[in-house]
Amino acid sequence: MSIEPGAVLPGAIAEQLRTSIIAQAEPPGSTVTESAVALRFGVARPTARLAIDRLVADGLLRREAHQAARVPELGRADIIDLYDNRAVVESAAVAALASAGVVPAAAVEAHRSLLASDDFAHHDIAFHRSLVAGQPSPRLAHLHGLLMGEIELCIGQVQAAHLLTAAEVGTQHQGILDSIIAGDPDAAARLTRQHIEGARDALLAHVDNKHRARES
Repeated sequence: MSIEPGAVLPGAIAEQLRTSIIAQAEPPGSTVTESAVALRFGVARPTARLAIDRLVADGLLRREAHQAARVPELGRADIIDLYDNRAVVESAAVAALASAGVVPAAAVEAHRSLLASDDFAHHDIAFHRSLVAGQPSPRLAHLHGLLMGEIELCIGQVQAAHLLTAAEVGTQHQGILDSIIAGDPDAAARLTRQHIEGARDALLAHVDNKHRARES
């Protein structure tokens, strides 16, 4: 896999690894070593280490002392905690946008891209990140950033397991955008919570089914 000439290597490598992890090419529980990353991208190990460090900081990888980084395996309690906190942050963000009558252009663009693609995870992530980035509180945006690495892992699993379709996600996004445009903060917050909770419940059911299959 090549990196575009002139790219800032650790950042470019981290983004390509992020894409692989979200797409489940690096499934939960898999190891991501400095040597493997260095070989894959044709870079020195210190560069590979910096790329891995970025993903560890974002929550897409976990690394214990003296061990290689791994893609986290999120359990039921993790998923509930992540999605419930995400619902609090994002519902507050869209309510603020609706109150101000502000629709971030980047969110609209991500929504359009999602509608034109079956590979929705990347655009779904961009949509939600753009909504929160567009509201006025930097602290709320910071809180969202702390959650989003692990949330991206979850969104990747939702797509990989075909728990939701791009059309279903797009319809829900459109309802959120319509509420923001209408200046209705209560509706925007309610629809955002429903959207997040629906994805959470679908993923929890999938995790439960996998657990039962292992035990049978």
